[in-house]
Amino acid sequence: MAVPRPIADVIARLAQKGPGGSRRPSEVSFAEIPASTEDIRIPTRHGSLPATVYSPPQGMEGRGVYVNLHGGGFILRHPEQDDPLCRYLAAEAEVTVINVDYIPAPQCRFPGPVEQAYDVALWAAEKKRPWDGTRCAIGGQSAGGALAAGAARLALEHGGPELALQMLMYPPLDLSIPAAQKLREGKETFLARMGPIFDVAYCPDATDRRSRLASPAGDHDTAPLDGIAPALIITCGRDILRDEGIRYAERLERAGSLRGHVDLPEVGHGFNLIGATRQTVLPVYKRIAEEVGQQLKPGH
Repeated sequence: MAVPRPIADVIARLAQKGPGGSRRPSEVSFAEIPASTEDIRIPTRHGSLPATVYSPPQGMEGRGVYVNLHGGGFILRHPEQDDPLCRYLAAEAEVTVINVDYIPAPQCRFPGPVEQAYDVALWAAEKKRPWDGTRCAIGGQSAGGALAAGAARLALEHGGPELALQMLMYPPLDLSIPAAQKLREGKETFLARMGPIFDVAYCPDATDRRSRLASPAGDHDTAPLDGIAPALIITCGRDILRDEGIRYAERLERAGSLRGHVDLPEVGHGFNLIGATRQTVLPVYKRIAEEVGQQLKPGH
């Protein structure tokens, strides 16, 4: 059932007033990893964005940079939920991590958040930064993964910046299919219920949901992707977004741009934020850190 735009907007704004953080247990907060952070602002065409920079243990100079985009259905603004992954990547991949507090919907609707992500990547890749901007990667969880995919697409189309990796963790990659239609036996119901609100607040025009920047795993996007940033894609067995993640992984593999696809059959959407054990989360973070570190190492 379609959700009227005014109602979706009201719900989105109310959700933004809720508490941040997550139901993440302390064992996967990775608080034992020291984090050297600095709060900055990054200029974009949609305004100046707050961001937190995580420095690697040996300092930024000569190190690559990873742009992180948090999730939240395109409507929430809680970058702090990604602190564990950011501190883990800075320490283990030995890269600078920029955790971006982008402007979500309805304050900034599609394609605004994608353009913000792309503008941040452009900024991060500039030579005058204290890190090595020639070695830049981008990634995100859930909606953040979708924004990272969109930024990588814009980088391909505009000839830069050159991105070494796009890390897409349980991303929504086909908004052309209503969320309720993605529900299958054994799948979680939360996104099927909330998806109409997310989609309408973020992308009110249903025609726009077919766009390559909203639905790169959809049937309407058939442009060649040769030369797009290589991707690591992570999907979850109980997540209604799993099928579109698989479709996009297959599409990138045909384009020669798939670094890896990790499928986690026993977990659901946002597993690392809402109760998974360290035994489940740590191998995933290790794989991400290995890929980021490998793709951003000097001379790669």
